[in-house]
Amino acid sequence: MSVEVRDNGVPQRQRGASPAQVDAAIRGVGLSSAFQPIVALPDGAVVGFEALARWPESTGLGPEVVFARAAALNRVDELDQLCIDTAIEGALAQGMTRNTLLCINCEPSSAMADTARNAVLKRGHTELQLMFELTERSLLAHPRALLTKVAELRADGFGIALDDVGAHPDSLALLDVISPDVVKLDMGLVQSQPDDAQARTLSAVLAHHERSGALILAEGIETDDHLEQALAVGATLGQGYKFGRPGALSHYPRAVGWSLPTRTPRPGLVPGSPFDLVRDRTTIRTARKQTLTAFSRHIESQAHDATDPPILLTALQHAKHFTGHTRRAYRDLAARSSMVAVFGANMPADFGFGVRGIALERTDALAMEWTVLALGPHMAVALIARERDDDDETGRDEDRRFDFVITYDRAIVTAAACNMLARVP
Repeated sequence: MSVEVRDNGVPQRQRGASPAQVDAAIRGVGLSSAFQPIVALPDGAVVGFEALARWPESTGLGPEVVFARAAALNRVDELDQLCIDTAIEGALAQGMTRNTLLCINCEPSSAMADTARNAVLKRGHTELQLMFELTERSLLAHPRALLTKVAELRADGFGIALDDVGAHPDSLALLDVISPDVVKLDMGLVQSQPDDAQARTLSAVLAHHERSGALILAEGIETDDHLEQALAVGATLGQGYKFGRPGALSHYPRAVGWSLPTRTPRPGLVPGSPFDLVRDRTTIRTARKQTLTAFSRHIESQAHDATDPPILLTALQHAKHFTGHTRRAYRDLAARSSMVAVFGANMPADFGFGVRGIALERTDALAMEWTVLALGPHMAVALIARERDDDDETGRDEDRRFDFVITYDRAIVTAAACNMLARVP
């Protein structure tokens, strides 16, 4: 679990802890939770709290230091679970009332026990409204683990929030993939009038809110002006010094009852391949290779020219098809995009310049497909094709035929993206 290093912009002291103190902190020595209220806007009624991990007895020992050390020792999963259990136990011990929202940060790719294996988590699920905040840092470092975690949290009935949206482009690119119940705006989007880049971020969040029903929570509300700005950008939940600093629950009034609004089903992982996903949902056409090449380059050009570059996922059957022109175009896009990945047999893991290669087994259905998919805040398009195996013509490369679809349906594109991302370790 990653926890805020700053409380609404005020840095914690990070110096002075010895290596032995940091290692003890990873084991949970001295760990406790502080609770900051989350309120309904505009009236400020408390609906819940965010739990923030603290080591109050150790001068200079902050979450960033502890989690960095845990990562170096490959012990993030252990520390994450300790912080989660401590937050739940602390909330219940301090009298947090039934159905109060409790938000707990967690690392995007860390493994965690489910309610069947963790009695503390089960009790929290029963007595509170638990929501897990995925920290925006390194969201795309391990896509398979991220998607698995999101699916498991949903299966257990927990809410999901995406934290600090606007602080890093990964969070915008993955809004539809994660489909959070709550989008938490980074405080920089609330504490000033937006510049052009912030306006693009806010537009992307509002578009996602409109199509998905996700709630918007504004962090860092300290003044009436910040509150006015939070309301202007669509927030119905808020957090910040105007409503209270992190501390004991006894400092605040009891929260009113709260529950997540009903939403349409979120996208989940689907078996098979992108073509398996679309072949019974839309019209299938047939074309030769040159036609698909033209469509592919058009999608790649759209992705390259987008103001907010999307993630680009491409399956090319075999590494030999990822040739000069395409490589140059993808390297250029990777310099601006959160993720550019190429799938196929014999693909090297890294082409350099940020282009990730994903080697496919020849038995993987995706290895028979040609897919070019772009998904971002304002763009959703996919060419999804499978090579026909009944051709009996010249055998020339340019005469190869493919059954294919081109779709701009965001739900289909998102499901196909999830299917491909699940192959990325």
